[in-house]
Amino acid sequence: MFEVFYYISVFLIGAIASYLGSLMIPKRMALVGGPLGHLALPGVALALSFKINIFFGALFSIVLGVIFIWLFEIKTKLPLEAITGIVFATGVALGFLILPLEKAEEALIGDPTQIEKFDVFLIFVLTFLTFFLLKRIYKKIILIGISEDLAKSQGINPKKYHFLYLFLTSLVVAMEVKIVGILLTAALIVIPASASRNLSKNLKEYTFLAFFLGGLSTFLGTLLAKMFSSLAGPLSILLAFFFFLISLLFYKK
Repeated sequence: MFEVFYYISVFLIGAIASYLGSLMIPKRMALVGGPLGHLALPGVALALSFKINIFFGALFSIVLGVIFIWLFEIKTKLPLEAITGIVFATGVALGFLILPLEKAEEALIGDPTQIEKFDVFLIFVLTFLTFFLLKRIYKKIILIGISEDLAKSQGINPKKYHFLYLFLTSLVVAMEVKIVGILLTAALIVIPASASRNLSKNLKEYTFLAFFLGGLSTFLGTLLAKMFSSLAGPLSILLAFFFFLISLLFYKK
């Protein structure tokens, strides 16, 4: 029974990551997931050193990084991408100082075989919570991306929603680390969502396909990794890229 829930949880991580990606692409922020993934490195390094769940370590350092990004965005006029780059580079430098070398592979490319019963429960709760909140703010985030002034005229506070958006991204990236590691988080966010955009005709199709293709990529990647004693993270990304290539055959300008 655990194996069934294990594969469902793997599917859910890929699905929620790609659903988030469907929101990032219109905002031209798809690569933000990469720096946030790298921000997980110090927390993951500490978690591995003290033998605690890497999700909590990743989430702690990502949320701390997001708080710094949010504060710097308020205090400066620098674009979000530049601020994210500054904080992410600092986090990576700190992470490599404290990362145990024997644990580097698990941290950098993930190891879903380390998912335990508690992790499955946590994934179920957090993916459903994240999906619910993203669905509630989806159109507001898109409106903010189009025009902050227009959003303000509708009673929307851009800074509040930016922070919530970054926090939800932190949750998703922290969950991804278990599957694809720190290096490949952005790929799982952007590739299935990009394939979905090529295939979809409207917003409903776009979000559904992003959710489905992301989940299918991680599910099949983990299944094939077990069958052939390979690495689930890289296989999941390669499958996502395969779906992207297929989507190009149906893409119409």
